[in-house]
Amino acid sequence: MIALVPGVPALLPSYASLEDPVAGLRAACLGAVAALGPRVRVVASGPTGARVAQALAAAVGSEVVAEEETGVLVVGNGSAKRTERAPGHFDERAEAFDASLRESFDGIDAALADDLWADTACLAGLPPLAEAEVTYDDAPFGVQYWVATWDGA
Repeated sequence: MIALVPGVPALLPSYASLEDPVAGLRAACLGAVAALGPRVRVVASGPTGARVAQALAAAVGSEVVAEEETGVLVVGNGSAKRTERAPGHFDERAEAFDASLRESFDGIDAALADDLWADTACLAGLPPLAEAEVTYDDAPFGVQYWVATWDGA
């Protein structure tokens, strides 16, 4: 099984507060990671994504391993420039870019992804979202996040 979650720092325990600004996202991520089983291999392109994956795995009682995994946790997200208040501010190309990612993770334009602050380095080769169980598809704070799982992928 494969799961996709975003590497959003708000999912880290160190960002916890009395009111969870990403409660729905957190619940979807925890559900996806729990479905991977007790031994999870992480595929993340940066230190924040790896830390988020580690925290999510620990929260559901899974161990992060390098081999003999029961599931693979991929960390990535779409553009971070969907609104004026987004971290990267508004870019009119962001919505179309994210729509193309919904169709396929193959052939990602790395330069455009970089321009749009999208963390897509680990997404290439994943099956399309249409073949996944997508439990979260939204752009809070102007950043496109997906939580999805693929059985037997």
